[in-house]
Amino acid sequence: MTIRSAAPLFALFLLGGCMTAVAPVDVTRFHGPSVPRGEAVVIQPAPGRDGTGIEYRTYANALRAALTRAGFAVADAGGAAPLIAVLDYDVSIDRPVDTRGRPVSVSVGGATGSYGGGLGVGVGIDLSGPPKAMIGSRMSVRLKRAATGEALWEGRAETRARENTPSAQPGIAAGKLADALFRDFPGEAGATITVK
Repeated sequence: MTIRSAAPLFALFLLGGCMTAVAPVDVTRFHGPSVPRGEAVVIQPAPGRDGTGIEYRTYANALRAALTRAGFAVADAGGAAPLIAVLDYDVSIDRPVDTRGRPVSVSVGGATGSYGGGLGVGVGIDLSGPPKAMIGSRMSVRLKRAATGEALWEGRAETRARENTPSAQPGIAAGKLADALFRDFPGEAGATITVK
């Protein structure tokens, strides 16, 4: 094999090394017999949630895209619509305790034989660093009638990803959660599924 013919294979190898596994999303949905479809909806923050911050806008934009794909017409914030999508979210960080002890180990070994003796010293250094934290991202959405406040559909989605991986980034996590939540809308009521 020539260097020229090996170049495409090497490029594929590098590309494969750059790909990361997407963390799965656990989704649970609840609804009654009258599920809304194709109506106009406005997104509002859950009570007590600041609807002006960048984090909220990240999740609201992801929800807007998922609602649009599910066939809803999303009104601008502050607008009027027959449906309201109440949005809440949460991000948690789980930092594992590093129990590995000292990162440096020293070992000494000796041997004797018919040709003399020897002494060896080995030093091992753990360069892996502390265990990575896990980032938990959750999104919940409740669709309700604007006129009556009647809840028509509710869903929760959550995922976990290692810190400093693409799946842990807020924009990617929000998009994954919203997409999984409204995939095959309205979904089976009361069932928890895993979306990969």
